[in-house]
Amino acid sequence: MEFVQFHPTGMVWPPSVRGILVTESVRGDGGVLTNSEGKRFMFNYIPEVFKDKYADNEAEADRWYKDQNNNRRPPELLPRDEVARAINSEVKAGRGSPRGGVYLDVSKRLPAEEIRRRLPSMWHQFKELADVDITEQPMEVGPTCHYVMGGVKVDPDTAAAYQVPGLFAAGEVAGGMHGSNRLGGNSLSDLLVFGRRAGAGAAEYVKKLASNRPSVSDKEIARAHNHLNEPFTRDGSENPYALHDELQNVTQDLVGIIRNEKELIDALMKLESIRQRAAKVKATGGRAFNPGFHLALDLENMLLVSESIARSALARQESRGGHTRDDYPKMDPNWRTINHLSKWSGKQIEIDPAKSSMLPVELIEVFEMDELKKYYTEGELAKGGK
Repeated sequence: MEFVQFHPTGMVWPPSVRGILVTESVRGDGGVLTNSEGKRFMFNYIPEVFKDKYADNEAEADRWYKDQNNNRRPPELLPRDEVARAINSEVKAGRGSPRGGVYLDVSKRLPAEEIRRRLPSMWHQFKELADVDITEQPMEVGPTCHYVMGGVKVDPDTAAAYQVPGLFAAGEVAGGMHGSNRLGGNSLSDLLVFGRRAGAGAAEYVKKLASNRPSVSDKEIARAHNHLNEPFTRDGSENPYALHDELQNVTQDLVGIIRNEKELIDALMKLESIRQRAAKVKATGGRAFNPGFHLALDLENMLLVSESIARSALARQESRGGHTRDDYPKMDPNWRTINHLSKWSGKQIEIDPAKSSMLPVELIEVFEMDELKKYYTEGELAKGGK
């Protein structure tokens, strides 16, 4: 769960639309990223491995748009995680925009009519939601949580959950398919392949039950009903929207793109405080079409996901894929085969002391798939192996 992918450019203002994606096409069509000092800062964040592919000066970067064969790409087009980390660094260094992002400007590169023709959805999105005309003004953008590589542990053939009989999971909710960092486009492939497996697995599961199907007791139904009504019946004055906003800020600031031990421990303490206050969230009105009531229930799951991410991130003492620790900045081969498994008891994340570290996550070693690996040897490919 520590592997979380951030898209580098999401809207940061107004709060009601914070996080909505700003397509990479803006940068592809000439949009440049600048900080509060007006500087194109991405030239300072080109990793050594990309030095030969990305321009280290504005003149060459600008020429690339008209002559891609003889110039290196602008650094604004670096991989998503590199751009996201760079923006995060500028904001933390105090060079961000007033609302906690940076500026993405295409207005100085293309005529207004060309922007509306090439980027119609972006022009409409900012005009309608933020009252910003991107043909005349820069956009305020910042990294936004985009995809979680972790998820429910499932059987790879049937997509059946290991811990809950009858539960099947596919897509982003199921962990393990994308390693530490999903490649662009692979989300759709994942859904198609494992969505089909989940459907087939669920159908086969039901067929095998025959007449011996599980039943739900009246006691369990009553318990679920009472839990559902708690936001209306409990004593408390906590506002679900205010608590949700606080939860977002804690995870974004302390469990975001760049992590370290001190901030992760601080995050876990704050998450526990929010969890205690979430038990006092009050909802008014009825259950139908009531977003405040829905959010009061959703907070339980949001807290579970947030704590799982924070604890797993604290346990992994290295940087890999979507997980970056500035106190452990290098990739460690000893962590390559380790996954973390969080277990939820209904009250807290449990651990098996015999299998885990002192942290409340279980360490699981991942083994290589030898039956697949053999087909990708040089010899097999030379023979036309598939």
